[in-house]
Order: sequence, then C-alpha cells, then structure tokens
Amino acid sequence: MTDGAAAAKDAPAKKGKSRLIIIGAAVVLLAGGGAGAAFFLQLGPFAGGAAQHDEVGAAQAAPPVFVEIPDIVANLNAGARRPSFVRLKARLEVARREDVAIATAAMPRLQDLFTTYLREMRPEELRGSVGTQRLREELLARANLATRAGTVTDVLFVELIVQ
Repeated sequence: MTDGAAAAKDAPAKKGKSRLIIIGAAVVLLAGGGAGAAFFLQLGPFAGGAAQHDEVGAAQAAPPVFVEIPDIVANLNAGARRPSFVRLKARLEVARREDVAIATAAMPRLQDLFTTYLREMRPEELRGSVGTQRLREELLARANLATRAGTVTDVLFVELIVQ
C-alpha cells in the first residue's frame, strides 16, 4: 500500500474520534453551565438548605394584614365651578401583624394627611384608572410618612366616589 491509501483509511477513524471529543466537551460545558446557573439563582441542591426555604415559604404564606381607615369626605378644589366632593373608604395593608398597632396609633395623622391632600385635588385628576393609581401612590407615601417607612405596603380602595 502506498502512503496515500494508509492515510485515507485512518481519516475516518480520526474524524469519528474528534466528533466524540467535541460532543463530550459540549455535554460537559452544558452541565457545568447549568450547575453554575442553579448556584447563582439559588435553585435545587445549591439553595442553602431547607431552613432557608421554610422561612421564605412562611413569609409568603402569611396572610396580609389590613387596617381600616374611617370614611373620609372632603371637598375637592373645583375653583369657581360647582362644589365637588369625594368620599373615600380605604384600607391599609401593613407589612407585619405588629404594624397594626403603629398604623392605628397614627390614624388621626393619617386622616389629616389624606384629607388635606384630597382637598387640593381637582375632580378631573381623579378620573380614570390613571387618576386612581396616582391617588393610591400619593396616599401610600403619606401613610408611610405618618407611620414608619415600610410599615404600610399598599392602600386599597373599598369605595371612591367623586360627586
């Protein structure tokens, strides 16, 4: 046999081995990448133990705690037009059960801040979902000002009537 014929027989064997090495390297890289992603995302066996999961699960499973605000009726800033009023029934969602006492103790200040803010609003500012969302954000900021930052997590409207 000539050297060219011997090289032609060895070429398919080398080609098969190199494919096997490339496929093996790809599998190792994918498995390593998946393990690295699981580590950084805190998934699976890398999550830091069952105690950490139990604490997170207990925090998520805790039912929300609400504090009712007495009804607020305020006249709106209608200018020279016909007088306009708003009636607001709302509840505060607090972060923890212990924060109920803080929100209840601050209720007179909450009512004052809410009423003062509502009196400065014009009727057209309360129209639509954008107006309602803006009102929610402003009342939430005032609620956390009257209590302690982070105590109140949301303001929920039970009734909002603009007349």
